[in-house]
Amino acid sequence: MNYRHAFHAGNFADVHKHVVLTRILEHLRGKTAPFRVVDSHAGAGRYDLQGPEAARSQEWEDGIARVVAAAGEGRLGDEAAPLLKPYLDAVAAHNAVGTLRFYPGSPLVALSLLRSNDRLIACECEPAALQSLKATLGRERRAKALAIDGWMAVKANVPPKERRGLVLIDPPYEATNEFARLPAALAEAHRKWPTGIYMLWYPVTGRDAPDALARRLRRLGIGKILRSEIAVAPAREDAGLTASGLIVVNPPFPLESELRGLLPRLARVLASDATHRLDWLAGEATPPPIRKALPRRT
Repeated sequence: MNYRHAFHAGNFADVHKHVVLTRILEHLRGKTAPFRVVDSHAGAGRYDLQGPEAARSQEWEDGIARVVAAAGEGRLGDEAAPLLKPYLDAVAAHNAVGTLRFYPGSPLVALSLLRSNDRLIACECEPAALQSLKATLGRERRAKALAIDGWMAVKANVPPKERRGLVLIDPPYEATNEFARLPAALAEAHRKWPTGIYMLWYPVTGRDAPDALARRLRRLGIGKILRSEIAVAPAREDAGLTASGLIVVNPPFPLESELRGLLPRLARVLASDATHRLDWLAGEATPPPIRKALPRRT
């Protein structure tokens, strides 16, 4: 995948990721105690959808543009519309009324839902993206941009002093070993902060790597792991990005129920033949292992 997220900003995967992010933050806001968000691979912060990269790929037209259009036409449905409102409000805050020119990255989406005593740590080590991130955050006192490798950032920032919050792990997947690094990074962070919420994003360009990731996560012994995927095309090794995947560890209690109602509607908006998946890798509704009956002795 191309590290320069400007090519992919606002695409169907961003929509999936940021919708779930806003739902988690909405539930964290439900308690008065402050919380912290750690964004391990924060990117540039905000993206110009009319810039040369986005204009070249036009991926946002099959992502955020479809959702905004559906909202304007009242096609989101009575159940999905209020759940999508925090996400759409976060996007609208960076655009003039009735326009769609800029797309907020995960730091700005998170910032839109922080209260005065909540905090954001946005981590980025690519120089150009870091410079843009710092400029985008400006003097925002609730947020800090750190020049640090994302994998190191996860180790260095848990547990937060608030003891409540979310760690978003969203690497660029340019390196071939990043799928393999996810389980180890999660296991180490979870040992240090077992009550934290962790959200991991992964691309689906074929089934081998995502399915291997699921098997490794199941073996970690973590109590609750929820998986969510939206696919806009069948997975093939030569088809590029066909689906977006999310892993949520320690999801807020209402999240599964919300996504059961939200994902089908969102998938239909993103593509006429889109499919979705929501299941537990560990925890709530994990089916018992299938055991073969032993043959009777005669």
